[in-house]
Amino acid sequence: METAILGRTGLRVTKLGYGAMEIRGRRVWSGRPVTDEQAETILNAVLDAGITFIDTSYDYGMSEEYIGRFISKRRSEYILATKCGCTLVNRGDHDETPHVWTRENLLHNIDISLKRMRTDYVDVLQLHGPTPQQAEEGGLVETLKEIQKAGKARWIGISSYMPNIQPFIASGHFDTFQIPYSAIEREHEDIISQAAATGAGIIVRGGVGQGEPGAGRGPVDRWSYWERAKLDELLDEGESRTAFMLRFTLSHPHMTTTIVGTLRPEHLAENVRAAEKGPLPADVYEEAKRRLTAVGMGPSDTYKR
Repeated sequence: METAILGRTGLRVTKLGYGAMEIRGRRVWSGRPVTDEQAETILNAVLDAGITFIDTSYDYGMSEEYIGRFISKRRSEYILATKCGCTLVNRGDHDETPHVWTRENLLHNIDISLKRMRTDYVDVLQLHGPTPQQAEEGGLVETLKEIQKAGKARWIGISSYMPNIQPFIASGHFDTFQIPYSAIEREHEDIISQAAATGAGIIVRGGVGQGEPGAGRGPVDRWSYWERAKLDELLDEGESRTAFMLRFTLSHPHMTTTIVGTLRPEHLAENVRAAEKGPLPADVYEEAKRRLTAVGMGPSDTYKR
């Protein structure tokens, strides 16, 4: 599987990563039910497939705990990223996940995350979507650097999006940026290049559009752009839409890794096969972008997120 260097971190990661939000369980954001056996199976399958980058978060339900229980013994095999600024509030039959942008909460987050994941450090600690004002008022960058100095995080990053992301790029503080991108979510296509130009590594989320409606959680309004652009005409014989979508995301010249989540080993295997096939041919990638732009899904278009 193709690998890349995660910007100035110098960490080598597979261009296909694993998004561990899919093992959060049903209590958070209407997640799918997940058993201990399912979590153990998929996490070990990820590593057995050669994937070396795993992304999670303090507020992803059971995700961090499962990582600790089932693959902490294989810690040397993967680069681990988590997020902070989060809380988990028990509401009986579900959990709410408000953010608290204070030094005290970030310090609490990292200590609990490390305990859950049974590790002494994370490779990347990311702020989980604050506004620039929240980051400044909470002294969040300073706290990340404090955590880094303590050896609990090797590098610092942020998960963000328009319009908040541009001041963070300009600040030069972050070693990685986590940014949404796919064929049906191209708003950040140029932003990715801007962020990469600072020397930061780029972690793409949403790289397969959350899957087709019906089979996955992808929103119907976004997937309608696929239909209107007639992208099925560009698929290789026998290629699925998900595989093409993943290869489209991998074709962005400035992405480093894209985190794709699943509970099902067969879906993981399909993703690995698509990643091993590699990016789309340059002419196919350009034709897909041309068609998408023609139906209103271009990098400068605004649309419902």
